Amino acid sequence: MDMCSDTLLLCCQVVGEYGMAHFSDKGKSKGKDYCIFFNSEWAHLPQDLNKASRHQIYDLTPSVLCSASEVPEGGFPNHIPMVMRGNCTFYEKVRLAQTNGAKGLLIVSKDRLTPPAGNKTQYEEISIPVALLSYSDMLDISKTFGKGRLVAMYAPKEPVVDYNMVIIFLMAVGTVAIGGYWAANPSLSFLTELRYMKHKRDDGAEKQDEETVDVTPIMICVFVVMCCNMLVLLYFFYDRLAIWVIAIFCVASSVGLYSCLRPHDIRMLLLSALCISVSIIWMVFRNEDQWAWVLQDTLGIAFCLYMLKTVRLPTFKACTLLLTVLFVYDVFFVFITPFFTKSGESIMVEVAAGPSDSATHEKLPMVLKVPRLNSSPLALCDRPFSLLGFGDILVPGLLVVYCHRFDILTQSSRIYFVACTIAYGIGLLITFVALAVMQMGQPALLYLVPCTLLTSLTVALWRRELPQFWTGSGFVVNTSLI
Repeated sequence: MDMCSDTLLLCCQVVGEYGMAHFSDKGKSKGKDYCIFFNSEWAHLPQDLNKASRHQIYDLTPSVLCSASEVPEGGFPNHIPMVMRGNCTFYEKVRLAQTNGAKGLLIVSKDRLTPPAGNKTQYEEISIPVALLSYSDMLDISKTFGKGRLVAMYAPKEPVVDYNMVIIFLMAVGTVAIGGYWAANPSLSFLTELRYMKHKRDDGAEKQDEETVDVTPIMICVFVVMCCNMLVLLYFFYDRLAIWVIAIFCVASSVGLYSCLRPHDIRMLLLSALCISVSIIWMVFRNEDQWAWVLQDTLGIAFCLYMLKTVRLPTFKACTLLLTVLFVYDVFFVFITPFFTKSGESIMVEVAAGPSDSATHEKLPMVLKVPRLNSSPLALCDRPFSLLGFGDILVPGLLVVYCHRFDILTQSSRIYFVACTIAYGIGLLITFVALAVMQMGQPALLYLVPCTLLTSLTVALWRRELPQFWTGSGFVVNTSLI
């Protein structure tokens, strides 16, 4: 999974933008914003609500406005008709509206919001704005406002960077750093490690903990193939598989939380019940956007820490193989798959954020998520969260773990560990910059893999330890296996 942007990827070179429709009752200043999707080629919308003209709505939702017979007597002078989508083109609807004095057109859609398209000649002919409004919002408008409702359409400028990126950055880098440090002595729980941390060489790294699993090239290949298959299956059968992913997340995160909190003076049964209860609470209230994300991130971080402690890459060669293969995997599913999908969206972005046409509207929990912290009205549109997939933490994190274990083996004052952790933070910052500049979903491993791999390689060359670092001398008995 990867960092997902808040901008919808579009195909067919159609320009689509999110805007706001501010509804209010006549004579009242207080109103409510609703998300709209419009094409600025028809007509531009002002960025400020105070500069937007307010017009009365003409509710024509029983009609699709495809013929002159559907136009009421007298037309729509100084009104904005609200009609249903379907039966004819956007151009035919807006031309009828403009010809009959309308100041704009709102088209209610029961399907996914797509930009109202046309050709160059049609764009030049039309001078009023046309936008799509969701059917659920139309129902809310009908319940909230009276018959004399007014509407003002505007398109506020969205902030390039949201402050929630800072929180995601701290969570991701913190997880990688703590996981990389803790994994060098996995025989202790994280809380015990903090309590008894001392400034001496940690001999636990030389012991093969029975809970750890050393990764082989065959395991890497099988893992990547499984990832590809699972991602494609989720793309085509999202609603059927999403609930299974949620269940797996609950079990795995419970185990991870138990592993992180397991001190020696707490009864295991009681702690197991606590960890399972936390996962169940999240599962029941997972769609509560105001606070459930905190539980999800807590469980997710615990899961990542547990995986970093359990899964080990025995050589830098194995690290390079895994990170390189997943680098290609990430780039392919984010940048290449939009050319093969009907919607023009990448499979990775579609699965990570949840398909807009999903019947269950479930979201996969295998991400860290933080709600937007800016005050832009556009937070109502699209996705109110920024996301970072677990893979963008675990994959580089495994290299950080290897670097720390090598530090302990060579007594190098943790220079590999610190350098790789800093490189991860720099790679994540580059990802955020690319996200802000390109305004589209980014494959985070595109930036994280080169930063961490090249930094680790540079340190090994500088210290003249590349042969030992490459083969993991001291970690495995027979290095020829990898």
